[in-house]
Amino acid sequence: MSFRTRMPVPTDAAEIADLHVSTWREAYAHLLPEDHFSAQYIEGRHRMWKHVLGHPGDDVVVRVAESAGAIIGFAWAGPTVGAEGAERPRDRELYAIYVSAAHYGTGAGQSLLDETLGDGPAMLWVAKENPRATGFYVRNGFRFDGVERIDPHVPMITAARMVR
Repeated sequence: MSFRTRMPVPTDAAEIADLHVSTWREAYAHLLPEDHFSAQYIEGRHRMWKHVLGHPGDDVVVRVAESAGAIIGFAWAGPTVGAEGAERPRDRELYAIYVSAAHYGTGAGQSLLDETLGDGPAMLWVAKENPRATGFYVRNGFRFDGVERIDPHVPMITAARMVR
């Protein structure tokens, strides 16, 4: 299955938001209550992606993978963010990377990671309960550093920090 990567444009926001929701369902539905994916949640993803693509930040990189005219994956990286005074072990952070399950193993995720982060030092947060993602990051040189957090909006998922 072939794909190409590109920089998204503002009109891609809705498609990326819908993919963001569907990939979360694929990856985390077994950990989250069904009402997590409410209309309000979906609308929030649409607002977020409209803002991200409509107001690109300095040093922020977003890429999409496309196959047969449809967006099948996306990655988003930029300067490390966090609470004021929080430790930031790297200057770059992978904010999100998701590929539709139907396109696992095609190389789309690797291409997206390479185009958004390259092979330099970076950090990311991964759901500890997602062994597929964790294995992908380990293959790309990331290691757990022992820091974990719980998002109050999704307390069933423990996020663990990985650094490279």
